[in-house]
Amino acid sequence: MTESSMKKLASTLLDAITDKDPLVQEQVCSALCSLGEARPVETLRACEEYLRQHDKLAHPYRAAVLRAMERVLSSRASELDKDTASTIILLASSEMTKTKDLVWDWQQAASGVLVAVGRQFISKVMEELLRRLHPGTLPHCAVLHTLASLSVANAFGVVPFLPSVLSSLLPVLGVAKQDTVRVAFCSALQRFSEGALEYLANLDRAPDPTVRKDAFATDIFSAYDVLFHQWLQSREAKLRLAVVEALGPMSHLLPSERLEEQLPKLLPGILALYKKHAETFYLSKSLGQILEAAVSVGSRTLETQLDALLAALHSQICVPVESSSPLVMSNQKEVLRCFTVLACSSPDRLLAFLLPRLDTSNERTRVGTLQVVRHVINSAAAQMEDKKPFILSSMRLPLLDTNSKVKRAVVQVISAMAHHGYLEQPGGEAMIEYIVQQCALPPEQEPEKPGPGSKDPKADSVRAISVRTLYLVSTTVDRMSHVLWPYLLQFLTPVRFTGALTPLCRSLVHLAQKRQEAGADAFLIQYDAHASLPSPYAVTGRLLVVSSSPYLGDGRGAAALRLLSVLHPNIHPLLGQHWETTVPLLLGYLDEHTEETLPQEEWEEKLLMFLRDTLAIISDNAWICQLSLELCRQLPCYDEAPQEKNFLYKCIGTTLGAASSKEVVRKHLQELLETARYQEEAEREGLACCFGICAISHLEDTLAQLEDFVRSEVFRKSIGILNIFKDRSENEVEKVKSALILCYGHVAARAPRELVLAKVESDILRNICQHFSTKVLGIKVETKDPALKLCLVQSVCMVSRAICSSTQAGSFHFTRKAELVAQMMEFIRAEPPDSLRTPIRKKAMLTCTYLVSVEPALDEQARADVIHGCLHSIMALLPEPKEEDGGCQKSLYLETLHALEDLLTSLLQRNMTPQGLQIMIEHLSPWIKSPRGHERARALGLSALLLRYFLEHLRVSALVPFHNLGLLIGLFSPRCADLWPATRQEAVDCVYSLLYLQLGYEGFSRDYRDDVAERLLSLKDGLVHPDPAILFHTCHSVGQLVKVLCLLPSEGRMTLGTASPPRPMPAWSTLRLSSQHKLEELQGDCTTGLLPAHFTGQKEPEGGYCDPSPAAAQAPPSRSPPRFQQALAGSGEGDPTPVQRAH
Repeated sequence: MTESSMKKLASTLLDAITDKDPLVQEQVCSALCSLGEARPVETLRACEEYLRQHDKLAHPYRAAVLRAMERVLSSRASELDKDTASTIILLASSEMTKTKDLVWDWQQAASGVLVAVGRQFISKVMEELLRRLHPGTLPHCAVLHTLASLSVANAFGVVPFLPSVLSSLLPVLGVAKQDTVRVAFCSALQRFSEGALEYLANLDRAPDPTVRKDAFATDIFSAYDVLFHQWLQSREAKLRLAVVEALGPMSHLLPSERLEEQLPKLLPGILALYKKHAETFYLSKSLGQILEAAVSVGSRTLETQLDALLAALHSQICVPVESSSPLVMSNQKEVLRCFTVLACSSPDRLLAFLLPRLDTSNERTRVGTLQVVRHVINSAAAQMEDKKPFILSSMRLPLLDTNSKVKRAVVQVISAMAHHGYLEQPGGEAMIEYIVQQCALPPEQEPEKPGPGSKDPKADSVRAISVRTLYLVSTTVDRMSHVLWPYLLQFLTPVRFTGALTPLCRSLVHLAQKRQEAGADAFLIQYDAHASLPSPYAVTGRLLVVSSSPYLGDGRGAAALRLLSVLHPNIHPLLGQHWETTVPLLLGYLDEHTEETLPQEEWEEKLLMFLRDTLAIISDNAWICQLSLELCRQLPCYDEAPQEKNFLYKCIGTTLGAASSKEVVRKHLQELLETARYQEEAEREGLACCFGICAISHLEDTLAQLEDFVRSEVFRKSIGILNIFKDRSENEVEKVKSALILCYGHVAARAPRELVLAKVESDILRNICQHFSTKVLGIKVETKDPALKLCLVQSVCMVSRAICSSTQAGSFHFTRKAELVAQMMEFIRAEPPDSLRTPIRKKAMLTCTYLVSVEPALDEQARADVIHGCLHSIMALLPEPKEEDGGCQKSLYLETLHALEDLLTSLLQRNMTPQGLQIMIEHLSPWIKSPRGHERARALGLSALLLRYFLEHLRVSALVPFHNLGLLIGLFSPRCADLWPATRQEAVDCVYSLLYLQLGYEGFSRDYRDDVAERLLSLKDGLVHPDPAILFHTCHSVGQLVKVLCLLPSEGRMTLGTASPPRPMPAWSTLRLSSQHKLEELQGDCTTGLLPAHFTGQKEPEGGYCDPSPAAAQAPPSRSPPRFQQALAGSGEGDPTPVQRAH
């Protein structure tokens, strides 16, 4: 761009700066700055010329141009030549002093230009400013402001001019009467002093290293005299604060003797202002500077003022900090700086003042004092070195304070102590224990997030701060390694520290790794020398058990396993290789899951396998017995954690199973039975699991111990005849019996199959039935406890399953089978027929499923009773609960329905013949014809399941007709037009399976597919389509297809890939032969499309469908009959939700 073009562009932009829109003005300034970045000299000259030529331009626009010039100069001042710099300096000086009135926006913009130029051309700027200082005349306020800003921006350039500046300003100080002028003088003197102090502190870089404090001392004292004795007495708060701000840095430049003589008046004068000003930041800042100056000259007067100073400063530190006021936070920092100065000069007096205040119960006083103690520990470490015992002993009462703010302050003090060696002193253990106690606090609710730029100290809970502190002290403070190791191990096992397990484990892992790097001797724990440490057995048990709930406490499972792995040399010398391989696999499994997706049973089984493998590697009976003893001792620790206690029982069973000492096994089993809390369901289940796992290796001893316990005095006292008639005692006895019954069930489920069959009836079932039956004076009393019933059902189920899974099940004759089936049916019939409240019904049917598979087979009447009782118990239930009614209720319903399906399938499996299938369907027939839609839906779903199962397991040894086909088709086909969509689909599935059953009996291969039959299956989706026309057409098509299938000849069908021999009659003519009446009825229904009653406007008969007249069927499929939409919208039963199951 040429110079002329550049000038025109700049002129155009400058002309646009007078636009009334502030946004346009801002854009013009930004454009000028961008232009200045590219061509700084030309742009600045254009701006200067514009301002000079437009003398009448209003000051807001002049200020805008000056601000643009300042922004260009801030980055491009070094590119100016002297002439351009001089021109800009003269312009800015003229703009700044053009009016004597205070027009701050304009004058500040001009001052900014001078300061920006002064960074490169300080001599020219100072020459111009000194020219504006006239002897005996008050200078312009903007000139004072510019001199002050230059002192900060370019101290090395301004300080050599200070004597000349001060000589011009000091004589007129007394003439200044206006507060605004006095404030400007104070600001200038403050900046002059700060610039001089910076110059003196960096003489090695100063242009004149011979400059000394004496060069300014006399002039500064003269100014001090006016400011302190005259202006500080003003009633104007702003002026008083300006004076105080100036006195702070000025005190460093006062002659030593003058400062010493002024301190008795200066310090009380500053302290008195604390009562007059709400915002005290500037007072504290200046006071800190004065104290530093006094200490630097070795003032003796300071000692006499110490009590008043400490009291005033302490009251300031105890002021509550408001996050919305940054000045309050800054004030606290300055007050703490004052305490640091006093701590370095008078540590004894300071501690004598502070430590007694830790004993007060006032929250603000204690928190403020703790803040000061923490600060002086960090900032005056050398002076506090020999005071450590006194400071530690003074923390006794704060450690007992329950206030969260005090706790937070105490944790911060302990953190400072850890960095400076306090915790290595006697009494340091109490501080460590305090930190661990705070880590164990329950997690607090997340506080509301503070706004941007604010830091709310409440956002960090005591627990969060303590967790961070423990980890940082463990990992970053090297001197704490020998203090924390192995001391932290003693906090792993006590219950009160459970919440701190995750941070403890993480810190211990880091400490252990550092010890390992230092060598084996430093890492191996001498348990004899540390009596308070938990044994390796206790550590192993504790870490393993808490890992069973791996996501609690910020992921303590992974932390515990990592610690267990790194501690292996201190657990047992043989475990290293195995644990180094296995633990990462367990950790990887946790990484693959979340708390919501983790399969708890599978995870616990992995941990138990880890324990079993560990015990097998150790293979030391004494060590295993000691571990089992320690595990039993830890049982009371988990009374409030039922899931973990349940897992601990499993660990005990696993450990006892690995023990070879039968005496130890019997002893521990007896103790478990005597001390168990039978009222807790989880504990009963855990105890039973323990006995079951133990029975894997010690079947005889486990059964013997159960019988010994029943004969023991402990048990007999609990079931005395008088206690039976007391409700509470009766309930307690029932719980004990429930646990014993469960124990026998788990023993049968887990014991070796080759051994358990011999014990099933003689020991296990005999005792189960004995505990379930209660007799009073020889009369059998029916139990009222549902838990006892449930335990019996569970145990019998486990026994039956154990028999079924045995390789000798085929030759085993279960003599008590009929008795147990009858008992299960009694339980099922006792359940309310219209509601599902307990899992007894589900578990009883599951038990019957296993029982019917065991020899001897049930007689026909017993089979019929089982089928009828179970169907009646489930079919009459109210419709399936929705998700909003409760997820648990819906889950129980589905599980119960699955149990019924499994039972019916198991019964059908015992009689896989057309007659057997016919019997099952006959039981379902009344429900298929039920007037209640949800009952029909369930019955059709079960029918489809049984037909599908029969078809999948069909084995035909001879080509015979399926004589029941006509009756079954006649039963299911009308349901294709049911009012419930799910029922219509299930009915199609039933017809589809029946047709392929007939093909199978005629010799067709299992993979053969009939085109017409497959087309029937393809129509399923149309039966639930929301479009009435499509639904009507689909029903019509289903009817036509069934009629075609019933009359289709079988010539041309293939069987197993070979041509089937021609048959004398159609394949489906068996329908006509077996049930001519049903076929005619079916064809009539199919011809009309099998419409629901609402399709034709007829009233629905019992059974949920109707047979409309033939005339109705001849309507085109694309047209909907009357009320077709209404038939789809509701079933006439309050729009019930159909039962649908994905098979």
